[in-house]
Amino acid sequence: MKAPYRRVLLKLSGEALAGDSGETLSPDVLEDIAGEIREVVLAGTQVAVVVGGGNMVRGAALSKAGIDRAQGDSMGMLATVINALALQDNLERSGIEARVMSAMKVDQVAEPYIRRKALHHIEKGRVVMLAAGTGNPYFTTDTAAALRAIELKSDVLFKATKVDGVYDADPKEDPRAVFFDRLTYQEVLRRGLKVMDLTAISLCKENGMPLVVFNLTVPGNIKRAVNHEKIGTLVSDEET
Repeated sequence: MKAPYRRVLLKLSGEALAGDSGETLSPDVLEDIAGEIREVVLAGTQVAVVVGGGNMVRGAALSKAGIDRAQGDSMGMLATVINALALQDNLERSGIEARVMSAMKVDQVAEPYIRRKALHHIEKGRVVMLAAGTGNPYFTTDTAAALRAIELKSDVLFKATKVDGVYDADPKEDPRAVFFDRLTYQEVLRRGLKVMDLTAISLCKENGMPLVVFNLTVPGNIKRAVNHEKIGTLVSDEET
């Protein structure tokens, strides 16, 4: 059996933090996620987290409502800072040191993202919450997750979702949707599978960053993914 991953980057959607409660942020979901991260950190795995802001605002959606796209994306990036602060609070109340680092300047609540400083925190065993995406409009938090995973020399990029992995269609809408337990980057691009956006997939492909997509709503799945258990969908440069 393979040893647990040494360093991972976990991508969480903003919607995941809302749960099914209809709240913007679910205290129960935040506590559960923090508890699972705590368990793998105490077992020796270094963790960085990129969190989205879709539970509050999406820049692309705002642009359809007439708001300038760059302005809307800035609003979305600020939403990710709020989410990161919420998860940081839960982690620290569970006894795990955490730092929020933002690609936008919000110095009163978060450190600026500096790669070497982030590596220092991670190597000290602190969970690093990477907020505000890349700090630029028109880039998704998926792209930010791929970029940060590469920059911080992560062993793997985890994308935690509300489904079991990658399908050829939305399994909630199509009961005949086919599940893939393993894919190459090229297959994802050729099939047009909605795993992450094309920029994120291309970054992973060019830098050999393996991606595991799994269901966050199943308790214990973060630990299973860290321990190399067969879970979700693995996307890598290796043939199936």
